[in-house]
Amino acid sequence: MKYLVGFVRIFVGVLFIISGFIKLNDPVGFSFKLEEYFSQGVLDLPFLTPYALAISILVVIIEVMVGVMLILGYKRKITVWTLIAMIVFFTFLTFYSAYFNKVTDCGCFGDAIKLTPWESFTKDVVLLVLILILYIGRKYITPFLKPHTITAFLLASLLICIGYVYYVLNHLPVIDFRPYEIGKNIEEGMSVPEGAPKAIFEYKWKFNVGGEEEIYTTTGDYPTVDGEFIDVETNEIQAGYEPPVHDFTIEQEGQDFAASLLQDPMLVMVIAYDLRKSDLEVFSKIKLMADEALKNGFKVIGMSASGPDQTALLKEKYDLNFDFYFTDETTLKTIVRSNPGVLVLEKGTIKQKVHYNDLEDLNFE
Repeated sequence: MKYLVGFVRIFVGVLFIISGFIKLNDPVGFSFKLEEYFSQGVLDLPFLTPYALAISILVVIIEVMVGVMLILGYKRKITVWTLIAMIVFFTFLTFYSAYFNKVTDCGCFGDAIKLTPWESFTKDVVLLVLILILYIGRKYITPFLKPHTITAFLLASLLICIGYVYYVLNHLPVIDFRPYEIGKNIEEGMSVPEGAPKAIFEYKWKFNVGGEEEIYTTTGDYPTVDGEFIDVETNEIQAGYEPPVHDFTIEQEGQDFAASLLQDPMLVMVIAYDLRKSDLEVFSKIKLMADEALKNGFKVIGMSASGPDQTALLKEKYDLNFDFYFTDETTLKTIVRSNPGVLVLEKGTIKQKVHYNDLEDLNFE
C-alpha cells in the first residue's frame, strides 16, 4: 500500500499540475468555457458569467497548488479532501455534459488536448478511484522535505502562478495551442486532407407497410420497400474529420470575402469579438497603428461580431480609416485572447499576433 500510494501520489500530483498549468497559460480561454457551463440550457447560472474570469483564475491556481501540495506531502488531510471535492465536482460536471450532450469539450486540458465528453468523464472516474486510494492510504503521504523548505517551495509556486497569470492576461498565452498560432496558415487549416475519415450516419426509415409501421435501418441508401414512407431519423454514429479551422468567414453585407482577403500578401486584422466588452480607449492607439500600416502598403480590416451600427459609431468616434467585417464571435475569441487584438498575415499565414498592450511590437517594414 505504501508503494501504491507513493506512485499514485506522484501521478495525480503531476497530472493536476500539468492540467492546471495548461489552463493557467490561457485563463481567458478557460473563462469562455466556464461561461458555456453557466449559460442557460446547461447549468443555468447566468449570474456567475460576469465572474467567469476570476473563477477560472482561482480554480486553476488551486489546481496547480493542490498538485504541488500532494507531491510535497503538505497537510495531507486538507490536500486529500480538496482533491476529493474537486474530482467529485468535475466528475458530476463531465457526466452531466456527456449524458445530456451540453458542452462538447470540457476544457480539462485547454486547447492542448481535446477530449470528448465521455472521454472526460472516464478520465475523471479513473482519477476519482486514484484519489480514493490516496484517501485510504493517506497515512503514507509524508513530507519529502523539511517544513521550512516546503513552505518556501509553496510560496514560490504561488508567486509563480500569480506572476504567470498576470503576464498572460496582459499579453497573450506564452504557448499557443490553437490553430491560429504564429506561423500557421488559415486556409490550410480549413482544408480536409485526402483520405480523411468521413462522418458515418445511421438512418432509420419509417414506412407504412400493409397498414403496419415498420422501420428499416441503413447507413445512407434509401431502402427499397413496398410501402408508404412516413419519416426518417438520422444519427451520427461515427464523427468525420473536422479541420482545425472551421466557421471562419469574413462577411460584409452577406458576402464572404475570406478567400480573397486570405490571398493578400500584406493584411492586418484588427479583431474585437464584442465591442461592448472591448477596451475602447485602445482604439486611439489602434488608429495610429492602422495609419502606419496603411502608410507601409498594408491592407487593414476590422473583424467583429458586433453589429454594423456599433462598428460605424466606433469608426466615426476614433476616425478609423478601415472597414469592419462580421465574423463569428466564437471564432474571434479563438483567434486571439485579446479584445481588441491585432494579427498581421501574409497570404493567410499569421506572421505577427499581439495583445493591445503590445501594439508597439508590430513591425510593418
